[in-house]
Amino acid sequence: MKVIILGGFLGSGKTSVVIQLAKYIVGETLEDMTKVVILENEIGEVSVDDKMLQNSGYEVANLFSGCVCCTMAGELTIGLHNIIRDFNPEIVIMEATGVAYPRNIRKTINQSLPELDCQVTCIADAKRWQRLLRPMEMLLEGQLEDADTILINKTDLVDIDTLAAVKTSIQTFNQHAEIFSISATQTIEPNIFDAMLRTETERTLL
Repeated sequence: MKVIILGGFLGSGKTSVVIQLAKYIVGETLEDMTKVVILENEIGEVSVDDKMLQNSGYEVANLFSGCVCCTMAGELTIGLHNIIRDFNPEIVIMEATGVAYPRNIRKTINQSLPELDCQVTCIADAKRWQRLLRPMEMLLEGQLEDADTILINKTDLVDIDTLAAVKTSIQTFNQHAEIFSISATQTIEPNIFDAMLRTETERTLL
């Protein structure tokens, strides 16, 4: 089973990406709906509309009131065990809270369920990047530095020079990640989802 950990600061657009990624994985075949389970971890954020996702055939699990990268590590492990037992999906998409460090979530999963393949994608907000960078630099660096894939979102709201500056700034935190520019309110290209879904072995062959 593969776990896609989706991180990024509050309001960066994680939920919009989750919805499109789930649709990409499932495709048009109703029988494939059980291939993906969405795991939500929220602390005061607006979560995915669970009823909408469930009515579309997705399974949605929730972890509320704590951050799985620290105080809820045990609950995350139990939750994943339950998901494997009850649904046995091919992929779990985990949308972390906006203040979580995805690398810590991956560490928790690797320690308790080493057989799972964990990949980290982080979303950066191009529109607010410069405004957030100074007061939130340590948090943003901590979220991005171990990501396998980074999506620079809201590119439709900035000019080319600003986007280039954001990308350069992000690369100071993480030089090995694949970086893509997106607008999550529009259709995300399939090659971006393919990058998010690559295994560690597949990445080393690139």
